[in-house]
Amino acid sequence: MHESRLIIAGGSGFLGQVLAKYFQSLDWEVVILTRRPSAPSVNSTAREVHWNGETLGDWTCELEGSTAVINLSGRTVDCRYTAKHQREIMDSRLNSTRILGEAIARCNNPPSVWLNAGTATIYKHTLGPAWDESGEIGATSAAKDEFSVEVARAWEETFNAAITPHTRKVTLRSAMVLGNGPNSVFPVLRRLARLGLGGPMGSGRQFVSWIHELDFCRAIEWLVAREDFSGPVNIVAPNPLSNAEMMRLFRELVGAPIGLPASEWMLELGAFFLRTETELMIKSRRVVPTRLLAGGFEFRFQTMREALLDLNPKKGRRSRAVSRHAFFAMP
Repeated sequence: MHESRLIIAGGSGFLGQVLAKYFQSLDWEVVILTRRPSAPSVNSTAREVHWNGETLGDWTCELEGSTAVINLSGRTVDCRYTAKHQREIMDSRLNSTRILGEAIARCNNPPSVWLNAGTATIYKHTLGPAWDESGEIGATSAAKDEFSVEVARAWEETFNAAITPHTRKVTLRSAMVLGNGPNSVFPVLRRLARLGLGGPMGSGRQFVSWIHELDFCRAIEWLVAREDFSGPVNIVAPNPLSNAEMMRLFRELVGAPIGLPASEWMLELGAFFLRTETELMIKSRRVVPTRLLAGGFEFRFQTMREALLDLNPKKGRRSRAVSRHAFFAMP
C-alpha cells in the first residue's frame, strides 16, 4: 500500500513522465492532472485525471492528503513569439498556478509541499560570474529575452501570491534537462554533431546551464523531503559551460572531427523556418545550484561529459530506469 502520493499537474509531457516513473520506482502513488487523460496502460500505473488548468473541478479532491504537488503546466516555448503564442505561454502558466493555489487553500488536509515549475531564464544574461539564487533578475540590454523574463517573473509572482499557510512552497528555477527521447535536446544536438553541424552557435561564448534527468528527479525527491527548504531553488548541475565547449563535447561523443559553426544570422534564419526563437540558443544562462549544494545535495552528474556518456546509448550506461526524455525548461 502506498504511503506517499504525488500529484503532477501538467504531467503528461516528457518531464512529467520521467518524474512519474522515478517516484513510482520509490513506491509512491502518482496522479497526473492532464487535459487529455489516456486509457490505463500496462506500462504505467500512474492515474490520469482530467483538469483544464483554469477552473476548479473534481480533480481538486486528489489534493486532499497528498504528500506533494508539482506543477509543470505551461505551453511550450519552442515557437515563434507571436502575440497569440505569447498570450498562450503566459496564460497557461499563470492560470494553472493560480487555480492550484486556490484548490490547495480549500483543502481540509492540504499537500505538505507544492513545487512550482520556474526557469533559470529569469536571471539576467551574463558572461561573467555565475548567478546563484540571489542573482540579478532581468532582461539583457538588447531586450531580446524581455518576454521570457516577463513570463518568468509573473509566474513566480503568481506562485508567491497564493496563500497556502499549511503547504510549503518551492520554486524550481530549472535549466535544460538532458535526457534521451522524443522532443529532447540531447538527441537533437547529437544528430547535429554527427552531420558535421556541431560547431559553436552564435559567438559560442554564451553559457549553458543544464542538469541530467536523473539528478532532476533526485533533486525533486530531496526537496520534497527537506522541510526546511522553501522559496526559489536553482535546479541545475554545478558546472555550466560555454556553448562552444558543449558542442565540442558532442563532437567528441560522436567522433566528428569538425563542426561547422552557425553565425547569429544563420540561427535567425533557421529559427524563422523552424518556427522558434534564437533566444533559446544564444542567451547566456550561467547559473549554479548554491542552495542545493549548501544543503548537502550530491549530484551524480557534475560535468556535462559525464552526463553525455551516460545518456549515449552506445557508450553510456543508464544509472536508473528513468524515461529517456528532456526539455528546455524555459518559459
